[in-house]
Amino acid sequence: MLADRGLFIVADGMGGHAAGEVASEMAVRTIAREVGSLQGLDDGAVTERMEHAIRTANDAIYQRTVSEPEKRGMGTTVTVLALLPNRYLVGQVGDSRAYLLRDDTISQLTRDHSYVQEQVDAGLLTPEQARVHPYANVITRCVGAGSEVAPDVFSGKLRTDDLILLASDGLTGMLEDEQLVKILQSEGDPQVWVDRMIHEANRRGGLDNITAIIVRIEHADTPSGEYPVVPQGAGVRA
Repeated sequence: MLADRGLFIVADGMGGHAAGEVASEMAVRTIAREVGSLQGLDDGAVTERMEHAIRTANDAIYQRTVSEPEKRGMGTTVTVLALLPNRYLVGQVGDSRAYLLRDDTISQLTRDHSYVQEQVDAGLLTPEQARVHPYANVITRCVGAGSEVAPDVFSGKLRTDDLILLASDGLTGMLEDEQLVKILQSEGDPQVWVDRMIHEANRRGGLDNITAIIVRIEHADTPSGEYPVVPQGAGVRA
């Protein structure tokens, strides 16, 4: 997390434990460096910078897989949240997700790059079937797997008291949206909610590493150049 810059990143590595950790760490470090400060930029410029940052991370990871045979096959999902005055932008590759909870309603801001999502889009699977499908963890796009990557970018307006959750599939594969809402509406703060999510996902089987960040928007109507976020966003990997 880089809360002081209004930037939050979840990266879920793959390719064996050691290689996956390398890929996710490289992605976070590279994207944070390339995004830099977003103050004063319009949405178009922020989108271009975010896409460039993710592509730069892809290049760095891919080149490492080429030069180090033991790292071949490594890659990582990436979901990047950038908070700007009155609005947000999310850059995404893979199946780590971003959610927005507003007025008791949760919305998935991102769209999974996965085999089962493609089947849902084609009308061949229902969302319920996709959750328990044997290929539910197969992703169709990630950072570092090839020489090129195509990130998606989503944007929208912020409101005071919005909650934004970034999470790897280790969390979202274990908890339904209704369970996420229940935790986010319980007493506590972002750190308490993350701890509860991690605990509940592990109680249900904890089949994968779990990474989650929760960001609470205290004042959406902030002056230009100020980030509308309480830096209580909490991230945990378990």
